[in-house]
Amino acid sequence: MTLQGRLTLSSVLITTVIVTVVSVVDLGNDMERQFLGTLRGAQLIRTSVSNLVQRTVERERTLSLRAALRQPEIASELVQDLANSPVVLEIAVCDRKNEILLDNDPKRLGLTFKEYPDFEPVVKNAGWPEKLRILFRPQLYQIQQSLGSGTEVILYIRVVVAPALIRNDIYPALVKNASVAVASVVGAVIVTLVFSTLAFRSLGRLGQMLDLLASGKYEETLSAPPVPKSDEFGVMASKVSLLGEQLRGARYDFSDLRGNFERLLDDLEDAILIFGRDRRLVIASGAVERYLGKMRTDLLNQPMNEIFPPNTPIGLLLAQSAQTGRPIRNRRVPLSTSGGPPGSLAVVLLSVDMMESLGPTSFPGRVPAIAVRLRDPEATRQIGRQLQTADRLSAISRISGGVAHEVKNPLNAILMHVEVAKMKLAKGDTEIQPQMEIIGREILRLDRVVKTFLDFTRPVELKVSEVPIDEFMKEIVDLAKPQAAFAGIQVDVEQRTDGVAIRADRDLLKQAVLNVAVNAIEAMPSGGRLRFESALESDEAEIRITDTGPGIPPELREKIFRLYFTTKEGGSGIGLAMTFRIVQLHDGTIDFTSEPGKGTTFTMRFPVV
Repeated sequence: MTLQGRLTLSSVLITTVIVTVVSVVDLGNDMERQFLGTLRGAQLIRTSVSNLVQRTVERERTLSLRAALRQPEIASELVQDLANSPVVLEIAVCDRKNEILLDNDPKRLGLTFKEYPDFEPVVKNAGWPEKLRILFRPQLYQIQQSLGSGTEVILYIRVVVAPALIRNDIYPALVKNASVAVASVVGAVIVTLVFSTLAFRSLGRLGQMLDLLASGKYEETLSAPPVPKSDEFGVMASKVSLLGEQLRGARYDFSDLRGNFERLLDDLEDAILIFGRDRRLVIASGAVERYLGKMRTDLLNQPMNEIFPPNTPIGLLLAQSAQTGRPIRNRRVPLSTSGGPPGSLAVVLLSVDMMESLGPTSFPGRVPAIAVRLRDPEATRQIGRQLQTADRLSAISRISGGVAHEVKNPLNAILMHVEVAKMKLAKGDTEIQPQMEIIGREILRLDRVVKTFLDFTRPVELKVSEVPIDEFMKEIVDLAKPQAAFAGIQVDVEQRTDGVAIRADRDLLKQAVLNVAVNAIEAMPSGGRLRFESALESDEAEIRITDTGPGIPPELREKIFRLYFTTKEGGSGIGLAMTFRIVQLHDGTIDFTSEPGKGTTFTMRFPVV
């Protein structure tokens, strides 16, 4: 199939899919609205009949319940309520034995009412496929309200609905969506055909010009006619012609190119020095004068051991790196500067890279060029502090995201039971003790939530000391092994941080890492593998904890560090939020990767001493 055909077919398929999805979603939303409207209409009828029955019983106290409910005017009101909803088939009032005492159909009086499934759970819990099946089944449903005295039920009010009748309201929307879908697909085919025809005409001309250019026929590419700026393909063809002219008569000025490159490097805040294979300076750019106190023109072609004498710390490091071929990353070293007072020292960040690719070919044992970069550690620290501030502000938002949910629940419960108490008092019912007890419990619950959040966000005084990573990880593994063994979990340990230490509050950091380890163990109740790893990456120590549990679902990954968020029965939702906060207090970071069905890996990174 040609590119034009594939483009047309792809556009039609994409449009068809989009239109189909939009139509299905719109139809589903309309179906949801119809079901919800039917439920609300039936509830209003149920409430109206309940009020009618209560008024009748209170007004006709001298008559029996059966006689009071069989008055003609009451039945006429039921018929009137029935006429307000096209999907309500029956309104019945039954006693405890399901005998019909009142019905919109007088012929059903005295009969036994046949109960139907409850309609309200269907509306609120069933998904679109289930509701679609209900529309095409002659199944009846009911909504019910019981009337009585205290806990004793005397009457049942039942409203019978037929959801299949909703199809009459949904059918116009279905026809409309189908019409829009067909029109969109037809329009997409026409637009795509017109566009592809016009576009490929210009692309064909452009391809011919490129073929001529590739074959060296520069003169023939100059035949492109003038085109308006609105014709983008024509403009591109003109540029190809111009390129042919440049290739035919122009030559690149490499000296200008080098000058532009050097001007670009001069704007850097760092000092960049490149030494050739003979260890003489060939390029010096950036803020060289600031770091070395000499003009770049005075430094060019000087040996490395004269610019950085071997008896200085930076000279010794450069000599070792050049001899071993090992790079250096952001090493803090003192630098002697000839531009400052005698004997003054400035601390810089030194990075050294071996430039193997400078020569035309690479041979075993060939001496590489060396690139040296000097950076200001204070500027780096300022950037680091700004990033840490941004991370902590983000952390506050992530951690406190769950608090609103925990506060909202008790407030909603309090508001609901206050309204219930007000309704009771308005009716003269002073028995509101159950509501007062619930309101009291919710207030205590709200108080606990607020106190927990205040304790969580209270400033912490860190007791910082140097913590060797290997020793620390061994302690964590020893603490986690008994619980892991009890759950049938195999524990693996791999440490690559010999001699690496971080500055941390040992007890707080232990709490943070153990929270992750315990969560990993609890995620594997039927056994699995728990892996502890430590490694040194650049200037950061990494602690990784990997499990083979079910993984974290994608929809929950943005929430797991939120305070009070938990998926465990009986969980508090504090553990991982506390871990996140402790890691932040140590200027570290924590993240995770997870694959459903295969497990999760948490990675914590901390700056090394």
